[in-house]
Amino acid sequence: MILVTAINPTPLGEGKTTVSVGLTDALNRLGKKTTVALREPSLGPCFGVKGGAAGGGYAQVVPMEDLNLHFTGDFHAITAANNLLAAMLDNHIQQGNALDIDLKRIQWKRCVDMNDRVLRNVTVGLGGPGDGVVREDHFIITVASEIMAILCLSKDIEDLKERLSRIIVAYNRKGEPVRAKELHAVGSMAVLLKDAMKPNIVQTLEGNMALVHGGPFANIAHGCNSIMATKYALKLSDIVVTEAGFGADLGAEKFFDITCQLGDLKPDCAVIVATVRALKYNGGMEKNALLEENLEALEKGIVNLEKHIENVQKYGLPVVVSINRFASDSKNELNFIAQFCEKKQVGFAITEVHGKGGAGGEALGKEVLKQLDKAAAFQPVQTLSLSLEEKIGKVAKEIYGAKDVNYSPKAKKELEKLSLLGFSECPVCMAKTQYSLSDNPALLGRPEGFTLQVKDLYVSAGAGFVVVLTGDIMTMPGLPKVPAAERIDLIDGKIIGLS
Repeated sequence: MILVTAINPTPLGEGKTTVSVGLTDALNRLGKKTTVALREPSLGPCFGVKGGAAGGGYAQVVPMEDLNLHFTGDFHAITAANNLLAAMLDNHIQQGNALDIDLKRIQWKRCVDMNDRVLRNVTVGLGGPGDGVVREDHFIITVASEIMAILCLSKDIEDLKERLSRIIVAYNRKGEPVRAKELHAVGSMAVLLKDAMKPNIVQTLEGNMALVHGGPFANIAHGCNSIMATKYALKLSDIVVTEAGFGADLGAEKFFDITCQLGDLKPDCAVIVATVRALKYNGGMEKNALLEENLEALEKGIVNLEKHIENVQKYGLPVVVSINRFASDSKNELNFIAQFCEKKQVGFAITEVHGKGGAGGEALGKEVLKQLDKAAAFQPVQTLSLSLEEKIGKVAKEIYGAKDVNYSPKAKKELEKLSLLGFSECPVCMAKTQYSLSDNPALLGRPEGFTLQVKDLYVSAGAGFVVVLTGDIMTMPGLPKVPAAERIDLIDGKIIGLS
């Protein structure tokens, strides 16, 4: 199993999914039966800024339009299950509130798979006596729903139902958790999710198998496709290529510490995707000048790649650096990165899968196969027996490079409460900006000596992890001034503008 991860993302995009698909095609060309296991795209980003998530150019999963839009209805099922639980919660309160739910301590939020900022904070229950109890409510995007994380971590239907039953929807006036099973919502939610539980088989442009299933956020949840899809791929193939969201400080850390530990998975190698222009951006170069050769900026920015290499090596895995090549990359810049990787004693390959498909990834494929000959000694950084505070400290200091961790008064209180409720042995799922190794998106490169600010914590009891909120994390994105939706159209039955 090969994990494809990346340096911290930049506004330019690094092409992680494109490399994942291209590497899969390349390995098949090299005679290795290989399947790629990916997350499903969210509608919100498709119509917002990010665009789709099916790869690009000649390294793409098809049918791209269906994949990026409604696909098989998995996200609709998750949305329906999430909102059914919300409806049953409000109905319980309206019908007398036998569980003595504290209206100020309701945890469960409604969701929709769209970027819609006006739904972040809403008032529900307005109208007459039969229209429900008036209270403040909130919407999140579907990929941030705990049910999305639960689906991706469940082994089978029975495990799914057990996890759904553990969801904490609110606390009562005594401060005790109220769970989904107490609202008798589990069976109905499972019925809505029965088909969404099945992994989806599609293919790459070169006819190789792709399993696309689930899509949790990587900065609020664990950011990996489903355990079921990954295990199916492992049974069907010699090699499985999978990816985790954002940079290695978020997606890879969560894949190793959450998905692999909860799903009993052991990766064998990691590919870190980077681009010349992204490394120069991390070196302080202005966005509009990145096409120019600048070895000084590259030298300053390559420390970001260096930290991600060190982080992956802490998990006992061999590393290959994949430079996703662009026409503007100079030979001097590419040689500089190659020499850097040689000094770090990690694999290196220039990848051109966007324009050449699998053929453009054969150098990467050969380097990966070389690394797979080495014995991996995978070990998580988060040992589950550690306390929550110790786990947070290990990720902050060892993975992010923080000097210290500071807890707000609210976070300290929640930390104590969750420990008393018995969640100490859960892994922590760090909610942090993707743009920096720190919790400050403006700190590019390799920040050091900073203090990580923990604002709050809450438990996703069904998923089985404790979410740690740092910085300002958005669970309901908004649309930009000129959203991607403006250029998408249907002309003579053909979808245009969907990237």
